[in-house]
Amino acid sequence: MVSNSGDESERAFERDTLLMRYGALPSEADHDTLLAMIEDYLIEGLVTQVDPFPETDREFAGILDQLRELDQESLREKLVISGWLLQPYGADQMRCQECMYYLVHRRWCDLPELSLPAEPEWWCRLWRI
Repeated sequence: MVSNSGDESERAFERDTLLMRYGALPSEADHDTLLAMIEDYLIEGLVTQVDPFPETDREFAGILDQLRELDQESLREKLVISGWLLQPYGADQMRCQECMYYLVHRRWCDLPELSLPAEPEWWCRLWRI
C-alpha cells in the first residue's frame, strides 16, 4: 500500500499558507485575491509546463483531462499544468488578450477547466485563437 501522507501534509501546508497570507483559499477568494495568488506564485519562481504546446485536439483534451482531476484548491497545480506565464509567449508573443477564452471586460479566462482571473498580457499553453 502506498502512503499519501506526504501529499496530504503538503496540501495542508499549502492550505495553511494561503489562509495566513490571503485570508482565503482559491475556492473562496475574490477576483483580486486570486490575481494576487497567481502573480505571487509565478513571481516567486513557480515553474510551469509551457511545453509541449498542444498542437492537436487530442493533446488539448489531454491537458483538460489533467485539470479536471484537480480540486478547487489546487491553484498551484492548475498553473503548472496549463503553463501560465505573466508575459506573452513565443515568436508570435501570444497572450491572453487574443485567446478565444479570454473575457476582456472581466479579465477572466472562461475555459471551464481553468476559470481564473487573468491579465491581458499573460499566457498559458491552452491559448486558442
